[in-house]
Amino acid sequence: MNLFVIGLAFLAMLGMMLVGMPIAVSMALVGIVGGIAAYGAPFMDSIAPVVWGVQNENLLTSVPLFVLLGELLLRSGIADRMYIALSAWLGRLPGGLLHTNIGSCALFAATSGSSVATAATVGTVALPSLHRRGYSMRASLGSLAAGGTLGILIPPSVNMIVYGSLTNNSIGKLFIAGIIPGLLLTGFFMLWIAGSSLASGNAMREPKVPLKARIRALVHLVPPAVVFGIVMGSLYFGIATAAESAALGVIAALGFVLHSGKLSWELMRNCFVSTARVSGMILLIVVAAFVLNLTVSLTGVAEAMTKWVSGLGLSATGLILALMLFYLVLGMFMDVLSMQVATIPITYPIATALGVDPIWFGIFIVLMCELGLITPPVGMNLFVVHGIRPDRGGIEDAIYGALPYALIMILFTLLLLAVPQLVTWLPGHM
Repeated sequence: MNLFVIGLAFLAMLGMMLVGMPIAVSMALVGIVGGIAAYGAPFMDSIAPVVWGVQNENLLTSVPLFVLLGELLLRSGIADRMYIALSAWLGRLPGGLLHTNIGSCALFAATSGSSVATAATVGTVALPSLHRRGYSMRASLGSLAAGGTLGILIPPSVNMIVYGSLTNNSIGKLFIAGIIPGLLLTGFFMLWIAGSSLASGNAMREPKVPLKARIRALVHLVPPAVVFGIVMGSLYFGIATAAESAALGVIAALGFVLHSGKLSWELMRNCFVSTARVSGMILLIVVAAFVLNLTVSLTGVAEAMTKWVSGLGLSATGLILALMLFYLVLGMFMDVLSMQVATIPITYPIATALGVDPIWFGIFIVLMCELGLITPPVGMNLFVVHGIRPDRGGIEDAIYGALPYALIMILFTLLLLAVPQLVTWLPGHM
């Protein structure tokens, strides 16, 4: 009966989200109604300390700072110049500018922390040029949608911060754990582009750029590289916390914006307004998630689910395979943040009870969320890149173009399951 009630509440929450009710309202409503049903009106007295505690959590200060960091690099034109520099180096590879799409997404992801922002930023720069040069729109949209997903795997990542906040794990270790998988997945994406381009017999390549011009172009890669080095270096060597490293990154980005001559009150106003809007949405959802977590913990839902799964006799590997299928289906209907805050309070204690490393599980969750970004009908990155395409084609181009990358991500997750050290080795040396 308890499992039936749990399932009913979960379905009610999904239903409210699907009909357009705000995510935070859906989660908070289920948490409050469930808490009152179990404990009566006194349950409301326990919500205020939870909300106050979340809003005073120093860890979450890093969310608006990382969002602001991405906004500064986007609006100052640094991302545009970064794309031009990478095209000079990667354009001669089989697949041409499609490699630049992936490389630019990976580099911008190292400073942004948002998949949607990564896909939108690089797509806005790349798609007009790709269209003029005659690249397949299906391949172009697919590479941008998939490359954008790297925004939540390559640190810094807002979604890793949310996972760490919900599970009380080290944000620094999660960031460090994402480096090797992020680089490997970037490499696999580029291998697919090269292989499929050669197999088609019509591999697009850009004209060769003289070595001297390519070397000069490297100056445009300095800002994102320096910002990434400051953020991750300060975390890895224990110099700064996640929030402090984000602040250092913002200061460095402001320096580069000032040096470029783009710093103005108008730019700062736009950056602050956009940051406030995005951060407010994220933090409101996190508060609602903690209200739901309060109900989950007080009513023993997590313990009941853990006992039920343990009774099935699943191994840790069996559980991960089952969760892969679960998240694959869920990702077709929910956005990334919704998936995280709705499922982690239940799946995390089950996974850790079966001996799954919590840092590894965090990277697994992020990968599954990435997959949801490019699976229809609610693949956010698919809609983002489709919305900025220069022609008037249908969204099926983005969907079919992203399918090979979705398969690569599934196979890559299986690789991490077989070789977990790809995730755990680097943070183990902090």
